[in-house]
Parts: sequence; C-alpha cells; structure tokens
Amino acid sequence: MFNQSHFMFSKKQRSGIFLLVSIILMLLVFFHFVLPSLLNTTPDFDSKDAEVDAFIKQVDSLKAIEIEKRKPKIYPFNPNFITDYKGYTLGMTTQEIDRLLAFRNQDKWINSVSQFKAVTMISDSLLAKISPYFKFPDWVTNPKPKQKTFSKTFSNTPKTISQKLDLNSATAAQLQKVYGIGPSYSKRIVKFRTKINGFHSFVELQEVYGLTPEVIQNVKDNFVIKSPRAITKMALNKATKEQLVTIKYIDYEVAHNIIEERTLRDGFKSIDELTKVNGFPVNKIQIIKLSLRLD
Repeated sequence: MFNQSHFMFSKKQRSGIFLLVSIILMLLVFFHFVLPSLLNTTPDFDSKDAEVDAFIKQVDSLKAIEIEKRKPKIYPFNPNFITDYKGYTLGMTTQEIDRLLAFRNQDKWINSVSQFKAVTMISDSLLAKISPYFKFPDWVTNPKPKQKTFSKTFSNTPKTISQKLDLNSATAAQLQKVYGIGPSYSKRIVKFRTKINGFHSFVELQEVYGLTPEVIQNVKDNFVIKSPRAITKMALNKATKEQLVTIKYIDYEVAHNIIEERTLRDGFKSIDELTKVNGFPVNKIQIIKLSLRLD
C-alpha cells in the first residue's frame, strides 16, 4: 500500500488555490495603491485663494441684495391718514399713533414735519427716517399768494342764510368765486355732486379730492344746502352685518368688529364710540355718521 501525501492536490484544487491567491494579491494592490489615490481626489481649497474669495464675496453680495429686496418699502404718504396698521409698520408706538388719531378726530390737519413731531411726540431718530416720505398737499408745499381782494362777489362780511346760494344748484362759475376754488376744484365739486345725487351735508365736501378744511369753510360761508339729498339712516344698535356693509368705508371685517363691540358694550351709547372699534376708519367717521342713527 502506498502512503498518499497530504500535499498532493488535484488539478481542480490547484486551480482554486491559484484563483484565491490571485484575488488576495489584487486586494492588496487595491488597498495599498488604488484606494489611497481615490481618497485624495477631493481638491484641498485654500481659503485665501483669490478665486475662492471672489466667489464668497459674490455670494454675500447676492444675499445682501435679496435681503434688501425683502425689506418693506416705504412710499410717499400723507401723515394725516396714518392708520393703526400703517403706524405700526413705520415703527411708531401705540401712544404716538393714538396722539395722532386724537388730533385728527378734532378735524385738525398736520401741515409740517415739526407739527407732526409736536403732536405725536415721536423720537428724532424715527422722525428722520420717515419724514422724507411725507407728502403734503400742494397747497401746503406750494402755497399760492393771497389775493388782495377776496372776491368780486363774495366778501368777508358774514352772509345770512337768505343771502347764500344753494350748493346743490350752484354752477361751476359761481363756485369759482369762493377763495381757494379754481376751475379744477369747481368741476370736481359739480362732478361729485352729480355722482351722489346732491349734497346732504357740507361734510361730504371732504370727499372731493384736494379740498382743504379752510376752503370747505369758505364754501360754508357763502353757500347753504337748501335741498339736501334724502338719506335713510340705519339704526346702529340694530343693524345687521349685511346692512352695515352697505355704508361707504365699512367692509365685512369692520362690520363684524362693530357687531362684536356692540355686544360687549350692550349697545352703543354714542355713534362716536365707533372710533374704538378695531379697524374702523376713524378719519371717515363724519361721513359714516350721515348714514347712522343711534336707535
């Protein structure tokens, strides 16, 4: 009997051993030579590199431009018509806004930056920021020289009711005899009068663009409303939301707030209490009051 050596392999076994050794050698080559080169493919940027610095500056510049675009823009506005929301966006405090609204509720007008500061007591820093955007009417910024003679027809002497003309039948030519009213304003008054089917109150002259309180007073001194437009007044403490929104300057949100405030107060004791309603257009209270009665 022949002793068979333990190191004798068949042809198939030798082929397998050779394949295994080949794989091991290939793995060693990969891990020692190929893999390190792959791991080092990411370039090492130097933060001081000129091109990188230029790129970073460009990105920062684009970010700054985008941030500037997103900032709320301030457009020219008349400070007499600043609302609660407008004042908040401008950076005014609640007290400053309330002082302004209280001043306007007296039917007074702000005609200068210094007067705005005196009324609101706003800080100098905020005033310097927003005052360049104040836009006052032309009669404030470019006042016309006063005429030596008030009018050929109308004088400073107070007129009796019988001496005054009816505003609802006055012609444009007659209106122009009032100091402060030229061809443009007289046409606007006649056009607005036609639109609303005649004036009910002199308060409605506030709706004519450009007319100042002084000019409106001049009209009142020389005219009377002998045939006022009929208005069916609405009961404030009984009106529904659908009825309230039919009044000019009252939308659904304001109507909803009016009803809520009316419920909290167990009914309004005065129409002027509407100025305490959230979102109510305070500067239009006199116009709105024409359409309301308390009970």
